[in-house]
Amino acid sequence: MDALFQTQSNELSTITQKEKLFKDAERQWNTLSSEKGAPGRKVDFEIYKSILYNLEIRKVYLDSKLSLEKFSSIVGTNTTYLSNAVNNYFGCNFKRLINSYRVARAKELLDGKDCPVSELFSRCGFASKSVFYVAFRKVVGMTPLQYISQSRSPFMIQRN
Repeated sequence: MDALFQTQSNELSTITQKEKLFKDAERQWNTLSSEKGAPGRKVDFEIYKSILYNLEIRKVYLDSKLSLEKFSSIVGTNTTYLSNAVNNYFGCNFKRLINSYRVARAKELLDGKDCPVSELFSRCGFASKSVFYVAFRKVVGMTPLQYISQSRSPFMIQRN
C-alpha cells in the first residue's frame, strides 16, 4: 500500500498541504462511500481525515513507539473507532497501515541514496532491524538489499 496523498513538505506550506490533503481526502471518501453503497458517517470522515493528516503531513509513523492507543489519542478518538476506520477505509489493520508508510519511507531513502541500509530501520520508525526486514519483505516482496540490486542504483551497502 503506497501513501495515499503524498505531498512534498518543501513544496507547500503546512497549511496549504493540509487544505490539499483534506480536499483529496474528501474526494477519496466520497469514492469509498459510493463503493460501499451508503454515505459514511461524519464522525468516520473526521477520523479518516485526521489519520491522513497525521500520517501524511505530521509523519507520526516515524515514532518507533507508536501504538494503536497512542495514535488514537493523537487522532482524537478511541481505539475501537480508530481500528474500525482503518479496517473499513484503508482495507487493512493498524499495524499494516503504519508499516506500509514506514516501508514507503525506507524505499524513498533507498532510492535517494540518503541512508545506509544499517540505519534504515531506525530512520523509518521501526524499533528493530528484524521487524524492519520482515515488514519490508512483506510489503515489497523482497529484502532491502534485493530492492537495491533490482533498482540497479549504485549505493554504498554497509552491513553493520
